[in-house]
Amino acid sequence: MGTDSLHITVVQGSILESHVEAIVNAANSLGYMGGGVAGAIKRVAGVEVEQEAVRQAPIPMGSAVLISGGATKFAHIIHAPTMPQPGMAIPTANVALAARAALRLADEKGFASIALPGMGTGVGGVAHAEAAAVMLKEIKEFQGKSLRSVILVDVAPAMIEAWNGNL
Repeated sequence: MGTDSLHITVVQGSILESHVEAIVNAANSLGYMGGGVAGAIKRVAGVEVEQEAVRQAPIPMGSAVLISGGATKFAHIIHAPTMPQPGMAIPTANVALAARAALRLADEKGFASIALPGMGTGVGGVAHAEAAAVMLKEIKEFQGKSLRSVILVDVAPAMIEAWNGNL
């Protein structure tokens, strides 16, 4: 890693408490925000953020869309799908696609900092260690212009341990 590498911080807690410009939702291609992190974001942000995401659907795997932050303190939420439809078990490769898409979109929009949750580890069924390894690989390999800091945040101690074990 050169001097242009992203600063990575691991934090246990709610992504909604992060001090960043935008938060990432590990979404589905249809934009629906059901349980897990998506549900927590929707409860705070309001249903209009889900409606914004659904209007931009289908969101292809490997891409991400930007919506407003609704009633959260964030100006924007990045929806990066890990699965084509809600509630699907997914391969680990989908986590890499979603992480890369979120980083790319954040950088294109000029954000200096974003927060990502553990991606694909809920209904997606990806093991914490596998998700952590591919997420950190994508972050470490990312070469952007504006993005400087990535906070990895999750409520699950197993996800925190997995990220810290792969740093």
